[in-house]
Amino acid sequence: MVAAVSLFLIVSLSVLITKIAAIALMHTGLSTESAKFQARSAYTGTGLSTQETENIMNHPVRRKIVYHLMLIGNAGIVTVMSSLILTFILPDTMASKLYGLLIVVVGMIILFLAVRSTWVDKGLSRVINKMLKRYTNIEIHDFAAVLHLKDDYTIIEAKVDHDGWMGNRTLEQLNLREEGLTILGVDRKGSGYFGSPSGNFKILPDDVVTIYGKSEGIKSIYNRKKDHYAQQEHNKFVAQEEVRKENEKQVVEAETNYKKQDS
Repeated sequence: MVAAVSLFLIVSLSVLITKIAAIALMHTGLSTESAKFQARSAYTGTGLSTQETENIMNHPVRRKIVYHLMLIGNAGIVTVMSSLILTFILPDTMASKLYGLLIVVVGMIILFLAVRSTWVDKGLSRVINKMLKRYTNIEIHDFAAVLHLKDDYTIIEAKVDHDGWMGNRTLEQLNLREEGLTILGVDRKGSGYFGSPSGNFKILPDDVVTIYGKSEGIKSIYNRKKDHYAQQEHNKFVAQEEVRKENEKQVVEAETNYKKQDS
């Protein structure tokens, strides 16, 4: 029974450790899903893809987080397996073994529900954020809030096809700002990364482009091919963006007038 309790505590601690590591990785700029995947992969030693490994190894803070996570993970997994073996192999009464098994099963169910709980996740994240801010030198930034990644706004990183509409055209020719889209950076094989490129920068096939804006618009430009339909799509989203700006302007004017009347 003692071994069963130990097993549950170790698994709970493992979940907490990966949660802390995932939040720490998020503060370095990784997306929520990517940070969770990286933390769990490093802790369990299952390995990462080549591109994701480069993103970790080229960043000193991420590299340090993953390094410590791998060390803790190796020790934790060995301990869990030892506890599991001890639970069911060491001489004991059948009733004690069943009681130990019940503790493990019930404990795992509670742990699973806690991990899936949004309320628990928010509360735990709040506590971990305070701890990281107080006891580490990791810069605490909520990138999702800074970039307003809600209301269908998103950031997407994708490769430009050889027959894609963006290929071999400058940013000035693409005129994506009129669609409400912003290119944050371009990763070009053999040339490196170009952050916040200007209007005369030319997008080439196989470039990995990071774009910020409405998800529908971003999806549209990556699906466009070099034909007359591409220009029609561009014009459609430009018109939608103009309507959005006009609505936004009217809301601001209405709020301003209301404040003047109220004062």
